[in-house]
Amino acid sequence: MRFNSGDFLIFFPVVTILYFVLKHRYRWLLLLTASCIFYMYFIPAYLLILFLLILIDYTAARMIASSDPNHRKLYLMVSIFSTCIALLIFKYFNFFNENFAFIATFFHCNYSIAALNLILPIGLSFHTFQSLSYVIEVYRGNQQPERKFGIYALYVMFYPQLVAGPIERPQNLLHQFYEKHEIDYDRVTSGLKQMLWGFFKKMVIADNLAMYADAVYNNPAHYHGNFQLIATWCFAIQIYCDFSGYSDIAIGAAKVMGFSLMKNFDSPYSSRSVSEFWSRWHISLSTWFRDYVYIPLGGNQVSLLKWTFNIFIVFLVSGLWHGANWTFVIWGLLHGVFVITEKYSFALRNKVKRITGLQHLSGLNSFLSVVITFNLVSFAWIFFRAKNLSTALEIVKSLQFNPETFAMDFQTVWHQLAAQELHPVFPVFLIILLVIFAVAEWLIKSKRIQLIENIFPKAIRWTLYYAMIAAIVLFGVYEAAPTFIYFQF
Repeated sequence: MRFNSGDFLIFFPVVTILYFVLKHRYRWLLLLTASCIFYMYFIPAYLLILFLLILIDYTAARMIASSDPNHRKLYLMVSIFSTCIALLIFKYFNFFNENFAFIATFFHCNYSIAALNLILPIGLSFHTFQSLSYVIEVYRGNQQPERKFGIYALYVMFYPQLVAGPIERPQNLLHQFYEKHEIDYDRVTSGLKQMLWGFFKKMVIADNLAMYADAVYNNPAHYHGNFQLIATWCFAIQIYCDFSGYSDIAIGAAKVMGFSLMKNFDSPYSSRSVSEFWSRWHISLSTWFRDYVYIPLGGNQVSLLKWTFNIFIVFLVSGLWHGANWTFVIWGLLHGVFVITEKYSFALRNKVKRITGLQHLSGLNSFLSVVITFNLVSFAWIFFRAKNLSTALEIVKSLQFNPETFAMDFQTVWHQLAAQELHPVFPVFLIILLVIFAVAEWLIKSKRIQLIENIFPKAIRWTLYYAMIAAIVLFGVYEAAPTFIYFQF
């Protein structure tokens, strides 16, 4: 079930009301049933696959906790293998199969293994990583194995974050299913406001920007120069509003019922380096890779050469996690190159600042760093968004900033957006909404949002909330109910 669907507008209040009406001991069963219904809206049969993986990891964790040290690692490996084999079959088999076939053809060898005609289970990468974190934490002794199978199944399947995160850790979420949550006005309204902000970002900003970004990326040969550049910036904002919008809806929906999910975004486009960007973007995934891949490899407590290797491995795996395509691999490796380059150039930058005196221009340095980081990240998004490597390279080849024609090209984009919306003033509203979004992001990042809410009279606050609802109704994209980008992972 999609958050931006009419079904969810019925599903969410019904489940929430029943949750508070039922006695505490039955609430977990309601949430598990609701999560099954939520997941079955996509492909019902795949629920069996999900439950099989849940059963394997639940059993493996119990065996790890009760076994001697010689067998604990065996059960851990069985759990990891079972989870990864599901990912390999559904997500990566055809990718590796195509590459093996290409290599075999290149060397004139016979290779006759056919591709699999399978649909990727929705959110497979998310709930498998959540399962893996549970088993690994039990193995490390940081988490006691869950004895109730239903509670563990709910930990994996909790519907707000089932298909696109945040990827929760057992220490944060499992115990919350045992806690009795009462209706709290401040918490409920806070959750609803966060959901409203998420819907606004997704349906008003992301889905409208997608119209132009999709037009360019689906027909790159018809566009050049500034058009490609504007589309790339549009997609950078689109994917942030799309994914962080989902996270806001998920976190807000859970908060209404009394559950606390981890923060997944922290104004990533205000970052002054790519390293900082990854501490603010998809935090639940970046910390997952930090704790279960980067640190076990040695982290930064190794030689510079080994650290470089660790970074490449982490971003290579991160790229593959996002998709079985060379475009995602290159996207991940580009970020690895950016982070490594920052590390190697750190000493040089400090020396240049001392020589030129730029250390006194901290405000200008910060601004330029944010601009450069945003454009580096936006450049990498080209490979993330493009359907294939040839399309990505075609866009990179024609990508350029031409100041002489930029105003004219921007006006053309303006008219295209107006024509798509069949409303001549739509681009004006889109610009206004983007400004509102930027101001709101700054207020959230600077932690002034609560101060503003306390200062503004109630009438003004409610006017703003109703204005957001009106913007969603008037400018939200409803045709075919655009799915969230990260659902494909």
